[in-house]
Amino acid sequence: MLEIDEQLGIPDPEIEITAVRAQGAGGQNVNKVSSAAHLRFDITASSLPDRIKERLRSRADRRITAEGVVVIKAQRFRHLDRNIEDARERLAELVRSAATPPRRRVPTKPSRASKERRLEHKARRSEVKKLRGKLR
Repeated sequence: MLEIDEQLGIPDPEIEITAVRAQGAGGQNVNKVSSAAHLRFDITASSLPDRIKERLRSRADRRITAEGVVVIKAQRFRHLDRNIEDARERLAELVRSAATPPRRRVPTKPSRASKERRLEHKARRSEVKKLRGKLR
């Protein structure tokens, strides 16, 4: 069970992890040992609450495919077990961020002083640009 918070968790059978070869330099073992972890998590088939599924699917995150599958490749460490833990923690962080509802934006109005500063700045820029013109 992958713990997200006190009330939320993802059962292990819903997370698919495979060992793949890591990219980049690695010496003699790079072509022989599969030390990177490839994690796949299907959002639609998961046991997460619907509101969290919806927030996850609506994210503009390159790790989430069009079919609603989260794909995380962890290859930060040289050992498979540490990369698996890293991938699981990154999935937990992604779900944790979707579990917190977004704050509602409270519209505000600019103050009188800020409006005056903006207009003063515009007037100064206008004068500078006017002086760049040809002399008559």
